[in-house]
Amino acid sequence: MTSAVADHPSKVLATFAAGLQFSNIPAPVLRRTEDLMLDWLGSVLAARTARPVRSIERFAQMMGPAEGPSELLTSRRTTSPVFAALVNAAASHFVEQDDVHNGSVFHPAAVVIAPALAVAQSIGASGAQLLTAVVAGYEVGIRVGEFLGRSHYKTFHTTATAGTLAAAAAVGRLLELSPQQMLHAFGSAGTQSAGVWEFLRDAADSKQLHCAHAAASGLMSAYLAQDGFTGAAKILEGAQGLGVGMSSDADPAKLTDGLGTRWTLAETSFKYHASCRHTHPAADALLQVMKQNGLKPADVSRVTTHVHQGAIDVLGRVTVPATVHQGKFSMGTVLGLIAVHGRAGLGEFDRDFLAPEVSAFREKVTMQLDEEVDTAYPARWIGKVSVRTADGRTLLGRVDEPKGDPGNSLSRAEIEDKMQRLAHYGEGATADEAKALCQRIWQLADTPRVGRWLA
Repeated sequence: MTSAVADHPSKVLATFAAGLQFSNIPAPVLRRTEDLMLDWLGSVLAARTARPVRSIERFAQMMGPAEGPSELLTSRRTTSPVFAALVNAAASHFVEQDDVHNGSVFHPAAVVIAPALAVAQSIGASGAQLLTAVVAGYEVGIRVGEFLGRSHYKTFHTTATAGTLAAAAAVGRLLELSPQQMLHAFGSAGTQSAGVWEFLRDAADSKQLHCAHAAASGLMSAYLAQDGFTGAAKILEGAQGLGVGMSSDADPAKLTDGLGTRWTLAETSFKYHASCRHTHPAADALLQVMKQNGLKPADVSRVTTHVHQGAIDVLGRVTVPATVHQGKFSMGTVLGLIAVHGRAGLGEFDRDFLAPEVSAFREKVTMQLDEEVDTAYPARWIGKVSVRTADGRTLLGRVDEPKGDPGNSLSRAEIEDKMQRLAHYGEGATADEAKALCQRIWQLADTPRVGRWLA
């Protein structure tokens, strides 16, 4: 995609994002982009009544215009692009069902699709232009996440940090920024990157703010660059850039790895359980053991989950969850729901995250660092559990690709079903509206102008 071999990585990446054309993108990647957009939409609609999302929406109503070209999918109001991006991004991440890219430990949809849709509606972009922008956002954000590395994720929420640049790339592509303007947008976005994990200790609402800030700041950065506003040229790999400030293992080569040939968007996973992705491998492995051996919760005396360090860093902060959302970051709670109900969906969390049987099972669960699992991470998220039964047996479970990973993905029918269930859960759309939204996205590549998605 670029011949500027001698250029520094930030510039190469910006040149790629600015020059990406719809015709450059393979058809399977475009179809996966549509899948991811529909999956994202379900998460937004599911969070329609969530308290933190409503709080951010009230802020948007106070500060922004009462009407505008861009749609608030949660309330069906309209406003300016920046406030639509702010609210829709906040909603994207609340129910913990949005997508994730394993290698970067990054949730792209929340911070890419929300600002891209808001701007596309504002400028009258075509569906093909929107799809191209989304691909640009994914390709940039995922590579920035991989560049920042494992050490970054120990303290920083990559969706908040890399997400700011991902949003800038998506919006910048819609605005048809030049390569130099895109690089300035990256500089402005990167200097605003923020978001740390401390909120998990207090069950705070910061995760929604992380996504809202990343989407809105990335959007602002792209518009500022269009107006001539300049940003740091080497915001990522520079001597005082993000790599130095936010990582101890940053690898600039990751920023340009396979640009135009390796489509990282196609590596993105769907989330099957309504919980932190770090719980999914163990959840699938436990479900395997319980099904194969016909076990009930009372038959289990102890579960050891064999995990990577990232899971310990994030999930280890939560012991007894105080809220439903915090419960989604509790390995014991998730496995308790799996043991009791066979699934850890939104309804199960709402009803039973502190139910006596689930809480009792939670106390049986421990996490243990496993060398094989940790070495494979983050490229592969292996699930391994050792289950000690009440009658003295030790049963082992293993899942090499959790449900939703590229090698164990969801079909279009399963994605449609998931989206419709999420929309029903949040009362964000009727059954007929949800079906219509599915068709709207399946036909997006041929849509001449992106308008409102909900009446």
